[in-house]
Amino acid sequence: MKIGDKVRFLNEVGGGIVAGFEGKNVVLVTDEDGFDVPMLRSQVVVIETNENNRVIKPQTTPQAPSKVRFLEDGVEDDPAARPVSYQPKAAERKGGDLLNVCLAFVPENSRELSGTRFEGYLINDSNYYVSAVFANNEGAAWHLRWQGIIEPNTKQLLETFDRSVLNDLERLSVQLVAWKQDKPYQMKPAVGVELRLDTVKFYKLHVFQPSPFFREPALVYDIVRDDRPIKQVFVEAEEVLDAMRGMEHAEAHEPEQTDESAETQQTEIPVTTEIPQRTRAEEREALKAAKRALKEEIRAQRAKEQAEKALRSPLFSKKTQQPHTDNVIEVDLHIDALLDHTEGLSPSVLMNTQLTEFRIIMERNIRKHGQRIVFIHGKGDGTLREALIKELRYRYRTCTYEDAPFQKYGHGATMVTIG
Repeated sequence: MKIGDKVRFLNEVGGGIVAGFEGKNVVLVTDEDGFDVPMLRSQVVVIETNENNRVIKPQTTPQAPSKVRFLEDGVEDDPAARPVSYQPKAAERKGGDLLNVCLAFVPENSRELSGTRFEGYLINDSNYYVSAVFANNEGAAWHLRWQGIIEPNTKQLLETFDRSVLNDLERLSVQLVAWKQDKPYQMKPAVGVELRLDTVKFYKLHVFQPSPFFREPALVYDIVRDDRPIKQVFVEAEEVLDAMRGMEHAEAHEPEQTDESAETQQTEIPVTTEIPQRTRAEEREALKAAKRALKEEIRAQRAKEQAEKALRSPLFSKKTQQPHTDNVIEVDLHIDALLDHTEGLSPSVLMNTQLTEFRIIMERNIRKHGQRIVFIHGKGDGTLREALIKELRYRYRTCTYEDAPFQKYGHGATMVTIG
């Protein structure tokens, strides 16, 4: 407290400016009338002052009154409380007018794969808004897991889960509808894709690969690639074996026709019959039988190779072995070259027959390093070629592949080199 400070009295009304001091405990305060009033120092409080001994008052700027309107029910509608309705337009990128959507699974900690949780994402790699429905199958019904709209060139977190729910994710479906806002666009067909997850992959670190969408390794499934829905091909060897057995059984029990019966048959109206559906137990038994037959064939092939190796000279060095590149194996995968009769067989059965033949040839020659095999599959719509490339990428990763020489095979053949 010093002379010139603005003070006020604690127990009395009034105050003034400090004019001087009398002793240590008495302050002389000049009031508004110009009189010096002696007051105890303990009964005086200093008011904050500036350099000119003027009281600093908070400066307030007048605010324009906000416009408030009332709704029909009398409730005030404050514009400041309204949600922001303006949304900036989504940024588009060059080449993004083709619809590309992926389903991805990313481990939270790839270094501890045995105990980590996983994140599921839907990735919209296009300039379109996508309305998506993500569901899983349980028995005969589908259960919704997520639905919403994914903005262009973004990824959407669907859920976080651990291994306890992997069995629920074995069969999934993704439904998509794409459009653009506030501008014309090319209409894309609605997409509905079913896929099966191999839940064993979630226990293997090498299946999680780098991708342009995540910093961490991820397991990515294509749902739509360049406007084309990616349909998974489920290879079930038992369907092929059952179909072949059924044809052999029909041929063996077909009665001989006489001239009269042949004439009668020509006048009859042909009747199409439906193939009876098998039970799950029958399907499992047929699949086990097909796998056992394939294993026996592989075992016999390996035993033959070991016997041939035993007959070789012990002085023969592995470094001098020549790769099996003297001849090129040609395999015709056209369905007419594999089956004599295709009537009544569904496209999936025909595809499984071709893939089974491909696998058998690969297993027979998988130990012949350097062996070249040309699979003639035809041009068609490219479905069979994509299925073969998928097999090579995931089942026969040590082998390389390329288009077969165009001068000899045209566009419809793929050459595989055993690695």
